[in-house]
Amino acid sequence: MNTTIAFIGGGNMAASLIGGLISSSAPAANIMVAEPDQEQRSRLQQEFAVHTTADNSDTLNADVVILAVKPQLLQIVCRALSETLNQSGRQPLFISIAAGVRSDDIDRWLGGNRVIVRAMPNTPSLLASGATGLYANPRVNAAQQTVAETILQAVGITLWVNEEDELDAVTAVSGSGPAYFFLLMEAMQQAGVKLGLTPETAEKLVIQTALGAAQMADHSEMDAATLRAQVTSKGGTTEQAINHFQQAGFEPLVESAMQAAYDRSRTLANELGKDQS
Repeated sequence: MNTTIAFIGGGNMAASLIGGLISSSAPAANIMVAEPDQEQRSRLQQEFAVHTTADNSDTLNADVVILAVKPQLLQIVCRALSETLNQSGRQPLFISIAAGVRSDDIDRWLGGNRVIVRAMPNTPSLLASGATGLYANPRVNAAQQTVAETILQAVGITLWVNEEDELDAVTAVSGSGPAYFFLLMEAMQQAGVKLGLTPETAEKLVIQTALGAAQMADHSEMDAATLRAQVTSKGGTTEQAINHFQQAGFEPLVESAMQAAYDRSRTLANELGKDQS
């Protein structure tokens, strides 16, 4: 990829994307990071040999500007860039990975009529095993969509949504989803210990079981319900456990939990989108 890419914010997700891009043969010379912390700039320079700067406005000469700051800081960052953008006439592709901040709000803070893709990655992106939902505002053309997709695919799979509100559902499913699995894993480990296993044995068995189940689901043409039925023998141990889950309201509980995550995502978007005085 010969596209020049600049990051505003050099935290963990930015570092993961940079590492993924370089592993995918993107030249380090084409990547810049604007980061206020000197130590973090030095780490990124040493690890990836990318250009770094303390001045966010230096990024605006790039083809793509990735907004990788905390959501609470995004308005301040964008407003500070808007005057330089208006004076330069530059029109980079902005990709925001700030959770919960809508593209219309980002566009307004940047001065209007900006080309913006919103991305909702999740934490497994740190290991290049992420799942990212993408939404393009109406000013993004097909070539720019391809660029955005290529960048985020450096840390996992990407899926486009047609309506921005669908990113709230993406947040509830994959954005928050790793924590749901960690909670189940934690409960299974604790139960295994109570059944007589050592903590170390329970942990290893649960992690490998989760990994194996995910790989089976990924590599099979069958859906999760069919795979579950195949390993649930009538009258067997698995059936007893599944029946217990379902009698305790497992599916409705999952649905209500994810609805709560979805509702919170929408509330946060409204709060973060308010103009600061």
